[in-house]
Amino acid sequence: MVDIVRWSRIACAALLVVAVTAACDTEAQFAPSLPPAAGFRVEDGVLKLWTGTPCHGVTGLTLIFDSGTQESTEQAWTAPRPGVLLERMDLLRTDGTMPPDTGEPLQVQTPLPTDYDWTEAGSIAFSVDGPKAYGARVDVAQVLRESAQHPSGSYLFGQRGWMDASDVQRENQKSFLTVCTPDPE
Repeated sequence: MVDIVRWSRIACAALLVVAVTAACDTEAQFAPSLPPAAGFRVEDGVLKLWTGTPCHGVTGLTLIFDSGTQESTEQAWTAPRPGVLLERMDLLRTDGTMPPDTGEPLQVQTPLPTDYDWTEAGSIAFSVDGPKAYGARVDVAQVLRESAQHPSGSYLFGQRGWMDASDVQRENQKSFLTVCTPDPE
């Protein structure tokens, strides 16, 4: 009798483990249904951003280079509330200096260290504060290597590849989401 009780407990425990494991979802709880992306390119020595669609009410923008590594560092911009419209922005120069101040409402709050060469980073993680938005990641070497091979209206949208305005309009909400596009699901 003791053996039957013991084996039934083991069987129940095994079934519980299987049920709990099967019920686990590998997706993050708030992950969008499609991969988010933002566009990057280097033109005339300037790293340029294109969000793909307008982001309204942006109060901050952050670039994290080599996120999650010991070499991780960031540059952050802020804007006063109620925030600003962001769609395109010159971010950094390849020679380490800042692009000329054009009077943009987003101002550098946390600059990169003066001795940091962002062109040697492996990746850039991008995020905006203010509106509901998703983060995006891009490969630095690919942006630097391939930008000159694509027309000035094309930007590297991470895994989606190089896209121009018609590509983004056609594919947004079908195969990816621009960072400020609401999830269709």
